[in-house]
Amino acid sequence: MDPNKVGEGKMSGDGDMASVMGFSGFGKKARTFDLDAIFEQTRRTAIERSQRVFEERQMEEEGESSKSAKAPVPTQREKPAAASSRKQESSSDSSSDSDDDSDSELIGPPLPAQYTGQGEDERVRQSGPSGSTAHSDEDDDEEEDQADEDDDNPVKKIPDTHEITLQHGTKTVSALGLDPSGARLVTGGYDYDVRFWDFAGMDQALQAFRSLQPCECHQIKSLQYSITGDVILVVSGNAQAKVLDRDGFNVMECVKGDQYIVDMANTKGHTAMLNSGCWHPKIKEEFMTCSNDGTVRTWDLQSEKKHKSVFKPRSFQGKKVIPICCTYSRDGKLIAAGCQDGTIQIWDRNLSVHTKFHCKQAHIPGSDTSCLSFSYDGMTLASRGGDDTLKMWDIRNFRKPVNVATGLINYFSMTDCCFSPDDKLLVTGTSVKKEEGSGKLAFFDRASFQKVYEIEVTNASVVRCLWHPKLNQIMVGTGNGLAKVYYDPVKSHRGAKLCVVKSKRKEKQAETLTQDYIITPHALPMFREARQRSTRKQLEKDRLDPKKSHKPEPPVSGPGRGGRVAAHGGTLSSFIVKNIALDKTDDSNPREAILRHAKEASENPYWVAPAYTHTQPEPMFAEESEEDEEADKEPQWKKRKI
Repeated sequence: MDPNKVGEGKMSGDGDMASVMGFSGFGKKARTFDLDAIFEQTRRTAIERSQRVFEERQMEEEGESSKSAKAPVPTQREKPAAASSRKQESSSDSSSDSDDDSDSELIGPPLPAQYTGQGEDERVRQSGPSGSTAHSDEDDDEEEDQADEDDDNPVKKIPDTHEITLQHGTKTVSALGLDPSGARLVTGGYDYDVRFWDFAGMDQALQAFRSLQPCECHQIKSLQYSITGDVILVVSGNAQAKVLDRDGFNVMECVKGDQYIVDMANTKGHTAMLNSGCWHPKIKEEFMTCSNDGTVRTWDLQSEKKHKSVFKPRSFQGKKVIPICCTYSRDGKLIAAGCQDGTIQIWDRNLSVHTKFHCKQAHIPGSDTSCLSFSYDGMTLASRGGDDTLKMWDIRNFRKPVNVATGLINYFSMTDCCFSPDDKLLVTGTSVKKEEGSGKLAFFDRASFQKVYEIEVTNASVVRCLWHPKLNQIMVGTGNGLAKVYYDPVKSHRGAKLCVVKSKRKEKQAETLTQDYIITPHALPMFREARQRSTRKQLEKDRLDPKKSHKPEPPVSGPGRGGRVAAHGGTLSSFIVKNIALDKTDDSNPREAILRHAKEASENPYWVAPAYTHTQPEPMFAEESEEDEEADKEPQWKKRKI
């Protein structure tokens, strides 16, 4: 056997293996890390390689060297890969079967004799540059390149192909909240209502399953679910924030502070209208609120009688400023507040006295900074100003904004801005006056800060926007009472996709209800009629019944007794009129009227005298003397005064 031919066969076999395994695209496929597929591909390659080596040896023995020359020789770029793969296979083979000390290239059991005559053509078809394997590798490469392009272009990830509209009311939807699982949406507005929407329970009618007014006649400023999704923070126009459970029942109400105390740190709660609030991203019992009293307070869900800590924003002159919005950083270690004088102040959560970062000219003084939002990496802060701008800041260098976008009209003090789930886009809404255009949802690239996409929402302002990372759906609250949900059937998950596939429930028509359901009258024992008996037995039974055998009372004659009056008058007033008011006796002299009963009373005492007849002594009166009689005869002016 010629060793040159053997070497040439080895090289051709390595080239076939390289072309079959597709080393040119091996680096991109390895990113999937599908171990089962890799092991299966290695096994198949080993079998094919053993088959080719066996065929080459048979052909060399028969002197068919011309056919072996047709096998492709590996290029200079493929040789190192083939050599390295050969080393790996030989090392794995030697480690798996250490007792086999054979130096041959055969891997696995020898092939049967019927396979020896096949397939130089088959071998060429499998390993040729125009074969199906090469084509499949090229298709896979193209698909992966296309996927890489989609990954690099964040605009294609925006889920806006479909939308649904939820009718909250007729006034501005000023608050949106979505629980962490994405199952329930809660909306609040200027009409004081808070509505609950359940995506899994709704049908195409898109009706809220609950509506309530938790804060009476106060506009709803902010709504947010906690990180566990079991309670909701409600911030309204009054001074007391509320916490509701998932069904809208009251869990906690913050205490109101004393408005007559000057130092706000000494009061137990807010004393003026609230502006915003949010939950801590890590601690499920802690939340934060900011108010027109010039403080930002943190609260504990378990102690509603007093705040947890107080942060007081101050200008550089030391004067009190009003915080309009507040938020936590993603890790919960920082607290940021956007103030009415245009400043952005950031504190360490555990140090409430001095600010850690302070930008005194973030936005124009007097404009309400409507929203602050931290990126998912925690290093970038986005601020939506009332001066029609959107700015992005690096908190490590907080003096100047990294990027600024202008011309974004803002009429509301709660207009949102948020980052996309992949942290590559920044989203905000724009405001319009009534019947002067359409509110839009603007998307900015985080790196270049160019407007890369825009969605025309409705003919009213876009106030709230929320991009849920788990659902990959965008919720929008507008100035005309609508809450819109944008989604993509392919890129989005659950959420709005659950309710659009359900048909509307059929309403019960009034004309189909001919009559109400009636219980049979004789079904109950108390309404069942007795079976007819003979008259004699019925009378005997009635005689035993005390009610039926009761003798009726005769009519009352005379003055009446037992609370009953005589027949002449059915009422007490008629009795009084007949016996007293119309009495004809002359009582002009009351003394005579009384004394006419004196003889009868003395002879036949009835009330008092019988009780004292045995114990009362006889009365003894003094006898009148003559002097007394004479003194009585003297005139009044002659009587001596005693």
